[in-house]
Amino acid sequence: MSDPLEVADVSTPIGTFRVAYQGRAVRVVDLLENGVSQTGVPPGALRRKPPFPAGSPPRQLSEYFRGKRAQFDLHVEPDTASAFDRKVWSYLVQVPPGRTVTYGELARRAGFSGSARAVGGAMARNPIPIIIPCHRCIGANGSITGFGLGLWRKRWLLDHEGAWPIRSRSAEGPRGRSQRTLDASWGGPSEPRSARSTTPIPAG
Repeated sequence: MSDPLEVADVSTPIGTFRVAYQGRAVRVVDLLENGVSQTGVPPGALRRKPPFPAGSPPRQLSEYFRGKRAQFDLHVEPDTASAFDRKVWSYLVQVPPGRTVTYGELARRAGFSGSARAVGGAMARNPIPIIIPCHRCIGANGSITGFGLGLWRKRWLLDHEGAWPIRSRSAEGPRGRSQRTLDASWGGPSEPRSARSTTPIPAG
């Protein structure tokens, strides 16, 4: 018998998130705030209230925000996604907490060199933010750009994970001031890992 479809609200320092899931497979993470696009609750979902069971998606999300967890031991199963988006996300989930990657580097790693703008579109279409960590994707110059939940939340998440200020190599800029240049490598493998701790993306 398959796990029931459940939905739970998780209060965090940056807002309340609604998680729709089956077992450890997450389908949606929505920020419950006016003006923020929301996927909505899937039909037939059962409401789950705290305390959440150990290992459940809302419990893991709560642990993440309380600093009790760095990696998620979950699967993600978005209701709709193109093959391009799924492949980009499969490489994105390899970026560990505390590290970042540029849109261009992520495009190259996923086999789409020169498609930084398209990768940005995949980030914008991500229905499972934080667990699929689009906040770890930044501009080529190390700038904090393009986050549907608000740039201040993106900076908060990077700071929470220890990636802010963004880890970089220093170069001398004008008048001798330090100028940041991003080291986009996160030391991951050339192909996506299948370990559950990397939040695997199903192929389709």
